[in-house]
Amino acid sequence: MANKPTEQEIRQQNIAEAVSKSELFFQKYGKIIYGCVAAVLLIALAILAYNRFVLQPKKAEAQEEMFRAEQKFAQGDYELALNGDDNNLGFEDIIAKYGTKGGESVYLYAGACALQLGQFDKAIEYFKKYDGGDKILLSRAQAGIGDALVGLEDYKGALAAYEKAAATVDDLFAAGYLLKAGMVAEEMGDKDKALSLYKEIKDQYPQAPEAMDIDKYITRIEF
Repeated sequence: MANKPTEQEIRQQNIAEAVSKSELFFQKYGKIIYGCVAAVLLIALAILAYNRFVLQPKKAEAQEEMFRAEQKFAQGDYELALNGDDNNLGFEDIIAKYGTKGGESVYLYAGACALQLGQFDKAIEYFKKYDGGDKILLSRAQAGIGDALVGLEDYKGALAAYEKAAATVDDLFAAGYLLKAGMVAEEMGDKDKALSLYKEIKDQYPQAPEAMDIDKYITRIEF
């Protein structure tokens, strides 16, 4: 009578079978598997090469062009900052050539320039494209949309944009957006809405600069 295999012998047999199955599997599909591995490796190397030899130089170029356009913006030359000239690119050209390789802020700059030039629809388009992670800048983009909508006399849309800007950033910057929202509400004849916005500044942001004179806005409506 044959001896019953021990637990260790059973385990070794299972391992041997598993190895055998693996060998058969690789014999059958080895070329495909190694081909896939090689393809993934080539893709990874291509991405690294692109980042090093294409993307990084493009980023450097974009940042250099951004710096020049920002200088024009700081000088108040919004036309040149937005559209550039024969020597330097403006924010509009930088977006067309580099996208956001110089940073998401290019959309904020372009929107602000268009706003200053009275190109309200274009300003809204640029502000909407800003997709950075900074809540303060996101709120400013939203407030910029509100400013452009005021320029278009779309007060209902502007009110919503300012309130969204205030909700995006929970700090003293919110008070400025709420004040704009209140003034727009007054322009629309919605005094109750304006009053609630002014009181929100007084109650929620008493340290904000806008809170220093907010009583005169409240008094104007209440009395």
